[in-house]
Amino acid sequence: MQHRPARALRPRRLAALTRTARFRLERATAGRGTGPDALLPPPAHLSLRDSRTLNLALAAPEPGLRAAELLISRGRRRFRVPLAVERDTDGGPLLTATVTLRDALDEVTGAARVQGTATPLLSEGVWRLAVATSGADGRVRRRGLALADVGAPPPGPTAPHAPNPRTGTLIRVVRCRGGRAAVQVTRSRPRAELVRFVPRGDGITVYGRVVAGPRGRALTRWAARAVRRRDGLVAPVELAWDGDRFSFALPLGAMAGADPGQWVWDFRVGDLGLGRRLTDVADLPSAFPTPFRLVALPGGRLVRAHPHLTASGAFAVTCLDITEATS
Repeated sequence: MQHRPARALRPRRLAALTRTARFRLERATAGRGTGPDALLPPPAHLSLRDSRTLNLALAAPEPGLRAAELLISRGRRRFRVPLAVERDTDGGPLLTATVTLRDALDEVTGAARVQGTATPLLSEGVWRLAVATSGADGRVRRRGLALADVGAPPPGPTAPHAPNPRTGTLIRVVRCRGGRAAVQVTRSRPRAELVRFVPRGDGITVYGRVVAGPRGRALTRWAARAVRRRDGLVAPVELAWDGDRFSFALPLGAMAGADPGQWVWDFRVGDLGLGRRLTDVADLPSAFPTPFRLVALPGGRLVRAHPHLTASGAFAVTCLDITEATS
């Protein structure tokens, strides 16, 4: 057992502040040129589900359109998505589109990587949304989409935005200066993501993966540890690696035998806290309830363990040696 040393979080904090400042600048840039004639009214529907599926329904800005496209652009990169013409409930023309947005870090087919296809491949940053229309007279107009400021959504069982479960990248619709709608792509910082844990009569095995972190041999040099929440006491953990995935058995003997009483332990893989955070579930403890487990350790010791998720998404284990109480 050993106490963990104090770690300086200043570089990580500085990186987060730098990223925030860059996004603010990009959003300000994306919102330029939004005069009264440069934006279409807010669409009837604009949403992005699971950082992947963009849905748009927009009243046709003028009658007799020959063609319409949704333009998703950042700098010199531009993707074009055809808009279909449907009928609104009032009988008027409605422009609609459903398109899958791909994270540039994700593994996609070669066809999806070609710029200009209907499968936009987005890198980190702020992407402008615009609608290009071609009228009966052949005139082409490009206008941005206005986005109403509706405030925070009401609380519910799911969060308003969910990251990509593979890469951790968060893609969401944002409102820029002047009210223009845009799509912001934010890459995940390195995470140790819990996949599952498997309880048995003689122990509990934890499975997880590293997201947005190093790969290959750099990962195999990482160590894991259980950290007692009260005072930072450390119990080593033996990791097994398979690519960016890992597994380990909970060191229940060391955890329950550290001191008398019941204690809560957190887990770290490298410098990353282990948890389940790449999800849209708002209340993790209620959505994933877990019972207490009785584990018989080698040598005859009996431990009561409660592996669970906290409200912040951290994976924690409460354990107590109950050998004497049951003898």
